[in-house]
Amino acid sequence: MKVERVARMAAICRNKHFCASRLPSMHISGPLLSRQISMKTDNLVAHLRTAGLLKTQGLIGGKWTDAYDGKTIQVRNPATGEVIADVPCMGGKETNDAISSAHDAFQSWSKVTATERSKCLRTWYDLLISHKEELGQLITLEQGKPLKEAIGEVTYGASFIEFFAEEARRIYGDIIPATLGDRRLLVLKQPVGVVGAITPWNFPLAMITRKVGPALASGCTVVIKPSEMTPLTALAAVELARQAGIPPGVLNVVMGNAPDIGDALLGSSQVRKITFTGSTAVGKKLMAGSAGTVKRVSLELGGNAPCIIFDDADLDVAVKGSLGAKFRNSGQTCVCANRIIVQEGIYDKFAEAFSKAVQNLQVGNGFSEGVVQGPLINEAAVQKVEKFVQDAISKGAKVLLGGKRHSLGMTFYEPTVISDVNNEMILSRKYLDLWLHFCGSKQRRMLSALLMTLMQD
Repeated sequence: MKVERVARMAAICRNKHFCASRLPSMHISGPLLSRQISMKTDNLVAHLRTAGLLKTQGLIGGKWTDAYDGKTIQVRNPATGEVIADVPCMGGKETNDAISSAHDAFQSWSKVTATERSKCLRTWYDLLISHKEELGQLITLEQGKPLKEAIGEVTYGASFIEFFAEEARRIYGDIIPATLGDRRLLVLKQPVGVVGAITPWNFPLAMITRKVGPALASGCTVVIKPSEMTPLTALAAVELARQAGIPPGVLNVVMGNAPDIGDALLGSSQVRKITFTGSTAVGKKLMAGSAGTVKRVSLELGGNAPCIIFDDADLDVAVKGSLGAKFRNSGQTCVCANRIIVQEGIYDKFAEAFSKAVQNLQVGNGFSEGVVQGPLINEAAVQKVEKFVQDAISKGAKVLLGGKRHSLGMTFYEPTVISDVNNEMILSRKYLDLWLHFCGSKQRRMLSALLMTLMQD
């Protein structure tokens, strides 16, 4: 069986005349563009501070708090490298105090009626929507995604609060038929207690609201540990929660030393549940660490799935759907398609149409007009992309497009197309088993759609 593989990061192309020089670029002139973006960033930061949404301290027991030892970490704009703010580098002591505050608040919050909890959540939702532009700007500043996409995340994230504001009124119990005539079996649903919520940097608002919404609706209290790379959105969100009337101690935020914070959450018998979105490796550690105190655990870990295009697919729909599945948030999502498998009959047409569509994707600062692909989150992510590319080249792959850092500098990386990929390369070997399963005995061609911005483990 002859199979042609084309592995690519953030683009798919089979036309060898399609070269890097034809990539669209946001490059105007280095110094001029840098000054313009720097001025815009300063203005945005000032505006967000005036609006009361740029918080730079942790929240423990309803009070904005610095790290006890005074240490801070810098939050940078990945598109420019500029420091947006310094936030506390907290650790175990601060986390233990946050847990104690959440535990104390649980005693009263769990007894608040479902109707009152619902009203608080609905007010929080209204505030998130009324500040969606400012929150979107904050997401773009610290995470890098295009502003339109960032505002879309705010609407998406707020919808979880809206949904659970309604569900708070519908936490019903059950009456179960008994095996004996003189017995009655009742099931009451009660809040479990303090929840430790650990969230990633790729969706700094939505991953918080999706965890916090159901917790608050059911009467639980929460200690949030956002990514140290994107803590500002979390702090702005909880400020709006405070304004919505959610009592002190119900929501707490600590950030900084991830191992110390994680150990405190896992070791505390007062924390009754851990919810986490991130890598499988960290998820395994959290599951193992939760066993000692028998915590409930909810894990959303890394995905590994192909997008499959069959011969009878509508080409335009297939291209549009594949772009959305692959390029959302520059590929920095756990549900992005890892590769694209195309049936033989439509392969050439799809590859050509998809390449043209990818060619029109504009790379640049998320605040620039028309940009749909932002930077990678940090330098480590760029180095990981470079490692994957160099590994493939060293084992015989050919770079058809890109394969290097973008002329914009910082953490921008060119959309890259690599051909002649084999199973010895990091790009393909992780996906071999699933690919063979789908290929079976029929001939299909695989386009490995890994991405321009490789998610960090």
